[in-house]
Amino acid sequence: MGSICIITDNSAQFPHPNYPGRNLVKTASLKSYFGQKQNLEQWKTQNLPSVVDEELCPKLVAPTMDEFRQLFIELGNSYRQILGIFLSSKLSDCYQNAEKAAKLLNGHDIQIVDSQTTSASLGLMVQTAAQSIVEGATLVEAEHQVRSLIPQAYAVLCIPDLSYLHYNGFIDRTQALIGEMLGLLPIFTLEEGSLTPIEKLRSHRQITEFFLEFLDEFEDLQHVALLQPVKTPAPDVNLLKEYSQKTFTSTTFSTHTINLPLATLFGPTCTALLVLENGG
Repeated sequence: MGSICIITDNSAQFPHPNYPGRNLVKTASLKSYFGQKQNLEQWKTQNLPSVVDEELCPKLVAPTMDEFRQLFIELGNSYRQILGIFLSSKLSDCYQNAEKAAKLLNGHDIQIVDSQTTSASLGLMVQTAAQSIVEGATLVEAEHQVRSLIPQAYAVLCIPDLSYLHYNGFIDRTQALIGEMLGLLPIFTLEEGSLTPIEKLRSHRQITEFFLEFLDEFEDLQHVALLQPVKTPAPDVNLLKEYSQKTFTSTTFSTHTINLPLATLFGPTCTALLVLENGG
């Protein structure tokens, strides 16, 4: 029987796909739905419309408490301990359902962490935990390492597809209709796991400028990740990479195409910059 396994969700994106300990990482699937009947698992992200309505309302559904309970029992047959690291509890019920399931299983050693983020930042936390376990860390030590990264992770997101935010419960219908009608490019941050609007841009060129200004707010970054849409214009990747690596000489840089869970939440044209600070 193995010692520790890690479970995360499929919103995670990994800057270093061949990271040490990846064989210890399991994935719980967030299911995407389009309307009442059409399961988005059969869709491709690039086929999603930029505007949705009541008939095509997107919904990202987390595994239930019972599904997590069964998953934990199955993993418990192969591993003595389980570390769950999930996307922000303000974006999905994934963390809450996993935590409830873990509390029901008193005989299992399970720790659940709300990453307060998603995408590449979540992936980096999972990678860090996996590598530390390979290097001999205990469950408590790996959990502590992940929790120490949470306040060091920052993200800004440009989300033009406001109807997606409405149907996922983040903004009201009027805000979505007006924003999309005006063709605005709203900027949000993830603050303590919650989406917070901070700016409205009017051109895709301004997104690159805004992201560069965002990088200027930091002194020492471990990693910079750019989340790109499938079809619409993206920020200048080369400029952002060159700037981040010149400004932060030891930083690594990765690019990621928006995946289905994130497109279900934020729409297919969402663009985001996610950074992880070096610890003090």
